[in-house]
Amino acid sequence: MTEETPGFEEKPDVPSGATPDDAEPKAASEEGAAPAGDANQTAGLVAQLDQVRTALNERTLDLQRLQAEYQNYRRRVERDRVAVREIAIANLLTELLPVLDDIGRAREHGELVGGFKSVAESLETVAAKMGLQQFGKEGEPFDPTIHEALMHSYAPDVTETTCVAILQPGYRIGERTIRPARVAVAEPQPGAQTVKAEGADEGTAADDKDNGGPEEG
Repeated sequence: MTEETPGFEEKPDVPSGATPDDAEPKAASEEGAAPAGDANQTAGLVAQLDQVRTALNERTLDLQRLQAEYQNYRRRVERDRVAVREIAIANLLTELLPVLDDIGRAREHGELVGGFKSVAESLETVAAKMGLQQFGKEGEPFDPTIHEALMHSYAPDVTETTCVAILQPGYRIGERTIRPARVAVAEPQPGAQTVKAEGADEGTAADDKDNGGPEEG
């Protein structure tokens, strides 16, 4: 059994040639290194977070751009679909216009009777449902964008070029004219406006004299 020497304390091993005080700076340096490592790790996480946010923003912009392109594509497809449908309907109704003209002439001559009348009215109803509209009336001003003048004359009772007879009605689908109205037009009689204006002036002068207006002399 070993006897302990009173007053003797164990001391940490110290390398040869080193004093006990040399171990204290080493421990202090290790304690100071830990906070520096945490700061570097935090900076790295912040950088990674910024990269993730940047990538997320880029993907969000890409998604918004794709969505806008898809909406534009849908609008183009719908617009083209409507245009193709309108063209197909216009072509079909254009082919039916001679039949509608025959029905109109038969109605004018009182020949639209019996089963023929029912078939004709059904055809006109279907054409109207498909958007076909008839236009052209006597007495309306002549419009070269929707009227086609086949006959021309002068008339003293018109003040502008006027449709005096509808030779063949016009047809449109919406705002699109598929056949102009073929009409006979009348223009004001040459010199009629001048004579009318002179007559008005003479009437005014006579009224002035009757009312005690100024007289020459």
